[in-house]
Amino acid sequence: MRNIALLGVAAAVVLGLGGVVAASTGSQAAEATTKPRTLTFDVVFSPFELVEANNERVPGSPIALGDEIVFHDQLSTRGRQVGDQVGSCVIAAVDPEIIANCSGVIRLPGGTIAFQFANVPGPDPKTLAVTGGTGSYRTAGGEGTLVEFGNDKGSLTLHLVRLAGR
Repeated sequence: MRNIALLGVAAAVVLGLGGVVAASTGSQAAEATTKPRTLTFDVVFSPFELVEANNERVPGSPIALGDEIVFHDQLSTRGRQVGDQVGSCVIAAVDPEIIANCSGVIRLPGGTIAFQFANVPGPDPKTLAVTGGTGSYRTAGGEGTLVEFGNDKGSLTLHLVRLAGR
Protein backbone atom coordinates (compact mmCIF):
# COMPACT_ATOMS: atom_id res chain seq x y z
CA MET A 1 0.00 0.00 0.00
CA ARG A 2 2.80 2.39 0.79
CA ASN A 3 6.34 2.57 -0.55
CA ILE A 4 7.82 2.66 2.94
CA ALA A 5 8.04 -0.93 4.17
CA LEU A 6 6.92 -0.32 7.75
CA LEU A 7 4.00 1.82 6.65
CA GLY A 8 2.99 -1.00 4.33
CA VAL A 9 3.13 -3.38 7.26
CA ALA A 10 1.07 -0.99 9.37
CA ALA A 11 -1.44 -0.59 6.56
CA ALA A 12 -1.80 -4.36 6.38
CA VAL A 13 -2.52 -4.38 10.12
CA VAL A 14 -5.58 -2.18 9.66
CA LEU A 15 -7.26 -3.90 6.78
CA GLY A 16 -8.81 -6.71 8.77
CA LEU A 17 -12.51 -6.29 9.79
CA GLY A 18 -15.95 -7.48 10.87
CA GLY A 19 -18.00 -9.09 13.67
CA VAL A 20 -21.27 -9.35 15.67
CA VAL A 21 -22.38 -10.83 19.05
CA ALA A 22 -25.66 -10.39 20.81
CA ALA A 23 -26.22 -10.62 24.54
CA SER A 24 -29.12 -12.60 25.90
CA THR A 25 -31.73 -10.81 27.93
CA GLY A 26 -31.65 -11.15 31.70
CA SER A 27 -29.25 -13.67 33.18
CA GLN A 28 -30.09 -16.45 30.75
CA ALA A 29 -27.37 -17.81 28.46
CA ALA A 30 -27.67 -17.35 24.71
CA GLU A 31 -27.93 -20.18 22.24
CA ALA A 32 -27.65 -20.18 18.46
CA THR A 33 -30.66 -21.02 16.37
CA THR A 34 -30.41 -23.21 13.29
CA LYS A 35 -30.77 -20.47 10.65
CA PRO A 36 -27.31 -19.08 9.85
CA ARG A 37 -27.07 -16.17 7.42
CA THR A 38 -24.11 -15.33 5.19
CA LEU A 39 -23.43 -11.78 4.00
CA THR A 40 -20.79 -11.18 1.33
CA PHE A 41 -19.37 -7.79 0.32
CA ASP A 42 -16.81 -6.33 -2.03
CA VAL A 43 -14.60 -3.90 -0.09
CA VAL A 44 -12.88 -0.72 -1.23
CA PHE A 45 -10.39 0.15 1.50
CA SER A 46 -9.89 3.74 2.58
CA PRO A 47 -6.43 5.32 2.26
CA PHE A 48 -4.02 4.38 5.06
CA GLU A 49 -4.38 6.79 8.01
CA LEU A 50 -2.06 6.54 11.02
CA VAL A 51 -2.75 8.61 14.14
CA GLU A 52 0.50 9.01 16.06
CA ALA A 53 -0.76 8.80 19.64
CA ASN A 54 2.58 7.95 21.30
CA ASN A 55 5.18 10.73 21.45
CA GLU A 56 7.92 8.29 22.53
CA ARG A 57 8.99 6.82 19.21
CA VAL A 58 11.87 4.59 18.21
CA PRO A 59 13.99 6.71 15.82
CA GLY A 60 13.18 5.82 12.21
CA SER A 61 10.11 3.76 13.08
CA PRO A 62 6.82 5.06 11.67
CA ILE A 63 4.76 3.17 14.26
CA ALA A 64 4.74 3.02 18.08
CA LEU A 65 2.75 1.37 20.86
CA GLY A 66 -0.64 3.03 21.23
CA ASP A 67 -0.71 4.51 17.73
CA GLU A 68 -4.02 4.04 15.94
CA ILE A 69 -4.87 3.18 12.39
CA VAL A 70 -8.35 4.42 11.44
CA PHE A 71 -10.45 3.31 8.51
CA HIS A 72 -13.70 4.06 6.66
CA ASP A 73 -14.18 1.46 3.93
CA GLN A 74 -16.96 1.15 1.35
CA LEU A 75 -18.99 -2.06 1.02
CA SER A 76 -20.82 -3.12 -2.13
CA THR A 77 -22.71 -6.08 -3.50
CA ARG A 78 -23.05 -6.74 -7.25
CA GLY A 79 -21.49 -3.36 -8.01
CA ARG A 80 -23.89 -1.35 -5.83
CA GLN A 81 -22.78 0.33 -2.59
CA VAL A 82 -24.80 -1.12 0.29
CA GLY A 83 -22.96 0.21 3.34
CA ASP A 84 -19.64 1.02 4.92
CA GLN A 85 -17.42 0.02 7.80
CA VAL A 86 -15.59 2.29 10.19
CA GLY A 87 -13.14 1.49 12.93
CA SER A 88 -9.68 1.62 14.34
CA CYS A 89 -6.76 -0.61 15.21
CA VAL A 90 -4.63 0.20 18.26
CA ILE A 91 -1.02 -0.94 18.03
CA ALA A 92 -0.61 -3.28 21.02
CA ALA A 93 2.85 -4.72 20.28
CA VAL A 94 5.74 -3.87 17.96
CA ASP A 95 8.30 -6.49 18.98
CA PRO A 96 8.80 -9.27 18.06
CA GLU A 97 5.91 -8.60 15.66
CA ILE A 98 3.39 -5.84 15.12
CA ILE A 99 0.01 -6.75 16.60
CA ALA A 100 -3.04 -4.51 16.59
CA ASN A 101 -6.33 -4.77 18.46
CA CYS A 102 -9.00 -3.80 15.91
CA SER A 103 -12.69 -3.03 16.27
CA GLY A 104 -15.28 -1.57 13.98
CA VAL A 105 -18.88 -1.16 12.96
CA ILE A 106 -20.50 -2.12 9.67
CA ARG A 107 -23.40 0.13 8.71
CA LEU A 108 -26.08 -1.47 6.54
CA PRO A 109 -29.71 -0.77 5.74
CA GLY A 110 -31.63 -2.11 8.72
CA GLY A 111 -28.89 -1.82 11.33
CA THR A 112 -25.26 -2.18 12.28
CA ILE A 113 -22.89 -5.08 12.92
CA ALA A 114 -19.98 -4.72 15.36
CA PHE A 115 -16.74 -6.72 15.08
CA GLN A 116 -13.30 -7.24 16.66
CA PHE A 117 -10.09 -8.99 15.69
CA ALA A 118 -6.41 -9.20 16.52
CA ASN A 119 -4.44 -8.22 13.44
CA VAL A 120 -0.91 -8.85 12.26
CA PRO A 121 0.71 -7.58 9.04
CA GLY A 122 0.52 -9.64 5.91
CA PRO A 123 -1.85 -10.80 3.21
CA ASP A 124 -3.35 -13.71 5.14
CA PRO A 125 -7.14 -13.57 5.51
CA LYS A 126 -8.27 -11.84 8.70
CA THR A 127 -10.72 -13.70 10.97
CA LEU A 128 -13.25 -11.46 12.70
CA ALA A 129 -15.55 -12.04 15.66
CA VAL A 130 -19.04 -10.63 15.32
CA THR A 131 -19.61 -8.93 18.68
CA GLY A 132 -22.98 -7.19 18.50
CA GLY A 133 -25.52 -5.46 16.36
CA THR A 134 -28.53 -3.19 16.16
CA GLY A 135 -31.83 -3.23 14.30
CA SER A 136 -32.15 -6.28 12.05
CA TYR A 137 -28.81 -7.54 13.41
CA ARG A 138 -29.50 -7.05 17.15
CA THR A 139 -29.48 -10.79 17.91
CA ALA A 140 -26.61 -11.74 15.60
CA GLY A 141 -23.38 -13.48 16.50
CA GLY A 142 -20.82 -15.27 14.42
CA GLU A 143 -17.59 -14.67 12.60
CA GLY A 144 -16.24 -13.23 9.39
CA THR A 145 -13.30 -13.31 7.02
CA LEU A 146 -11.68 -10.30 5.37
CA VAL A 147 -9.49 -10.97 2.35
CA GLU A 148 -7.20 -8.28 0.92
CA PHE A 149 -6.48 -8.38 -2.82
CA GLY A 150 -3.59 -5.88 -2.62
CA ASN A 151 -5.08 -3.14 -4.84
CA ASP A 152 -7.06 -1.34 -2.12
CA LYS A 153 -9.83 -3.86 -2.73
CA GLY A 154 -10.94 -7.01 -1.00
CA SER A 155 -13.87 -9.11 0.13
CA LEU A 156 -15.68 -9.51 3.43
CA THR A 157 -17.80 -12.55 4.28
CA LEU A 158 -19.83 -12.67 7.49
CA HIS A 159 -21.37 -15.90 8.79
CA LEU A 160 -24.06 -14.76 11.19
CA VAL A 161 -26.08 -16.87 13.57
CA ARG A 162 -29.09 -15.67 15.51
CA LEU A 163 -28.71 -15.80 19.26
CA ALA A 164 -31.79 -16.17 21.42
CA GLY A 165 -32.43 -16.46 25.14
CA ARG A 166 -33.37 -19.86 26.56
